[in-house]
Amino acid sequence: MSAATSAYVRTVSQVSRAAAVLALALMAAAVLVVSEMVFMRYVLRASTIWQTEFVIYSLVAATFIGSPFVLMEKGHVNVDILITSAPPRGALALQIIAGLIGLSFCALLAWSGWVYFHEAWAGRWTTETVWALPLWIPLLPLPAGIGLLCLQYVAELIKLKDDD
Repeated sequence: MSAATSAYVRTVSQVSRAAAVLALALMAAAVLVVSEMVFMRYVLRASTIWQTEFVIYSLVAATFIGSPFVLMEKGHVNVDILITSAPPRGALALQIIAGLIGLSFCALLAWSGWVYFHEAWAGRWTTETVWALPLWIPLLPLPAGIGLLCLQYVAELIKLKDDD
C-alpha cells in the first residue's frame, strides 16, 4: 500500500472511530432523556414537549453516524456463504463487487440526504410539533454519516486490494 493510501485508510479509520464515540454519546443522551421523561410524566405528572422527538432523532442519528465504524469492524449483516466457498480470486472478486454495490447505494443515499438537508436549511423548515426544531438538525446525520460510510467503503476496498 502506498503512503497516500495508507494515510487515507488510517485517517478514515480515525474519523470512523470518532463518529462511533459521537454515536455512543447520542445513545447515552437518549437513555438519559427517556429517564428524565419517565420521571417528569409519572412522578411529577408534568407534560413533556421535546423529549420523545429528541430520543427518536438521537437514535436515528446514532445509527447513521455509527455505521462507518460498524463497517470498519465488519459488523454489518453479511451472508458470506459464496465468499467462503469460492476460491481466493473468486472470493476477492465477490468482495469487490459487494463493496462497489454498497458504495454506490450509499453514495446515492448520501446525495439524496444532502439535497433534503439543504432544502430544509434553505427553506428554514421546522418540525410540526410544539418544539419546532429546525429540521436541518435531525436531517444532517443522514448525509454526514452515510457520506463517511462512503469514505469507509473506499478504505475497505483499498484494504481488499492490499490483501491481494
